[in-house]
Amino acid sequence: MTETAPPTGPMLFLRAAGDWGVRVAVTAMRLEGAPPPAFATDTPHEAEALATRAGATLWRAEMTLPSGGATYTCDGVEHRVSTDVTGDVTLAFASCNGQENGDLDRPSADRNALWAHLGARLDDEPVQVLLNGGDQIYADEVTKAHPLSEEWPNEVPDHLTGEQWRDLKATLDAEFFRRYATQWAQEGYAETVARIPSLCVWDDHDICDGWGSLRRKAQTSDVAKVLYAAAREAYLLFQFGCRPDERPEICIGRGRALAWRVDLPGVTLMAPDLRSTRSKSQVMSEEAWADLSPALRGTEAQTFLISSVPALGPRMSLVERAMKLTRHMEDYEDDLRDQWQSYAHRPEWRRFLTALMEVQDRPDHSLAVLSGEIHLAMRGTMRTETGALHQLVASGISHPAPPDGLATALSLLARLGEAPVKGHPIRLHPLPGKTRSYTAERNYLILRRRADRWSAAWHLEESGETAPLDL
Repeated sequence: MTETAPPTGPMLFLRAAGDWGVRVAVTAMRLEGAPPPAFATDTPHEAEALATRAGATLWRAEMTLPSGGATYTCDGVEHRVSTDVTGDVTLAFASCNGQENGDLDRPSADRNALWAHLGARLDDEPVQVLLNGGDQIYADEVTKAHPLSEEWPNEVPDHLTGEQWRDLKATLDAEFFRRYATQWAQEGYAETVARIPSLCVWDDHDICDGWGSLRRKAQTSDVAKVLYAAAREAYLLFQFGCRPDERPEICIGRGRALAWRVDLPGVTLMAPDLRSTRSKSQVMSEEAWADLSPALRGTEAQTFLISSVPALGPRMSLVERAMKLTRHMEDYEDDLRDQWQSYAHRPEWRRFLTALMEVQDRPDHSLAVLSGEIHLAMRGTMRTETGALHQLVASGISHPAPPDGLATALSLLARLGEAPVKGHPIRLHPLPGKTRSYTAERNYLILRRRADRWSAAWHLEESGETAPLDL
C-alpha cells in the first residue's frame, strides 16, 4: 500500500513578469482532511484544492508580488522573493534531480547539497527565476508499486480490463503523488523552491527511464498508456501547479505537447516539449512542431531555450551504430536513441538547429540553449551568420556524477567534430578554467544579466564556481 504523502510546501511557479513585478502560483501539501494552508501577502489568498491522493491534498493560490522584492507567508512563515526583473537579473538552471534507484533513501544533506548551496546564496545574490531542465524526479521505481507494471517494460502484460486499468491508474497516481511530495519536503530543496519561482519542463525520468525511446511493444501497451497518464497528471500538479485537467496558461498551442514560453523584459524563456509526442522515430510530432514554430517569433533580445537533451553534442550516432554490433550494449540503446544526435533523428535535428539559427541570426538578438540529461557539465557552440549559438549543459544537481573516465571518453569523441547543418560546424569547449570538454561533478548553472550583457557560470560541487562566460 502506498504510504501517506507528507505535508510540505510552499513552492512557487512563475506565471508572468514585468516592470510591475511577478505573478506566481504557490502550492503546498497538507494531510487529507486538514485545513488548507493559509497563504497571504498584504491580504489573505484563498487556496484551491488541486487533487487529493495518497492521504494528502495539494492546494494552490495565485499571487501578484510587486517589483523590487516582496514577501509572502504560508501558515505564518515568511518567505522573501526577488521580483525585480527589469535591470540586473540572475537566473538559475538545474536538471537531473535524483537517481535511478534508491533516490529517496539517500541522506538529504548529501542528496540536496547543491540545492542548499543555491538557497544559501539568495540573501547575497537574489535569483529571480529557477529553470528546471528535466528529470525533476526519478520515477523509475513507481512501476514497482503494482503487480501489473512491476516487470514492465521488460515484460508487457496483455490487454488490461477496465477494472485492471482503474486499479493500476489509482496506484500509480498515488505513488507519483507520494514521490513528488517526499522529495519536495526534503531540507535544502524545500527552502529553495519556496523562494524562487520555477519554470519546468519534463524529461524521461519524470515518466520512466527512456520514455519515448523504448521498444514499440512496451511503449504502446496498456501499461504504458496508464503510466503516461499518471505521470502527465503529476507533472501538471507538481511542475506547473495546475489541476490535472487544466492546461497551463504559459503553454503554447493547443496540442498534446506542453511546450511553454514566458517573456520578461529583454529576455524570452521557452521550452519545447521533447517527451509528450516522442517515439523511436521522432522527437516531436508535427502537431508539436506546429505549436513551437510560431512561439519562436517575436522573442526578446535574449532567448534562453531549454532543450531537455543537448542540442549540440558529439557524434553519438557513431557509438549508436557500433552498439548494434553486439547484444551486450542493448541496455544503452534507448539512452542513445534519446539524443538529438541519434541517426534516427538526424533530419529532425537539422530542422531543430535551423529553427534555432533563425532566431539567433535576427538583428540585435542572441539565443542560448540550456540542457541537462547527461549528468555532466559541458558547453558547445555552433557557427551561425551572426556569431556563436551557445549550448550550456548543467547536469545533474543531485544525480551522482558518473565515473571520470566517461568524461574523458566523451571529450575524446568530441574532437571528431560535428556539422549536421552544412556550413555550421559544432564545436565543444572546456568550461572556463577546465582543460577537457566534459566535467564530471554535480553542478548547477547561473545566468546573469549585468548592464544588458549576459554571462554564464557553472557552480561545480568540488571545484566551485567557474569564471563567467560571456554570451
